Amino acid sequence: MHEGSCLCGGVRFTIEGELAPIQICHCSQCRRAQGGPFATNIPVDAARLTFLCGSDLLRRYASSPGKVRAFCSVCGSPVFSERASVPGIVRIRAGLLHEPVRATLGFHAYEDSMATWWPLNDDLPKHPKA
Repeated sequence: MHEGSCLCGGVRFTIEGELAPIQICHCSQCRRAQGGPFATNIPVDAARLTFLCGSDLLRRYASSPGKVRAFCSVCGSPVFSERASVPGIVRIRAGLLHEPVRATLGFHAYEDSMATWWPLNDDLPKHPKA
């Protein structure tokens, strides 16, 4: 089991089972939503995600057709995103997980729109699109 929380601790959750590899997304929406060069996402079956507290603090924003981003209404931490095209799967933000995190890095997505000021110096697979 893995545990996680937002910055203020108002939203706390657990994830049952093993974690999928971390997806590193460089698209412009993720960069803006995270305020950094990329987002680190872990796809999770929603049935394995349990909110211990703070689900009432979550606010949702439809950032594009078919995609919703959820964040803590107190501290603003991005918590997850979900797509209508992938029902039952949420993409938890890896930075919310408490250590130790037992997940590997998977790949870079949307490399073609990455921040010009952030170098990629690893051997992970790189995909121009998703």
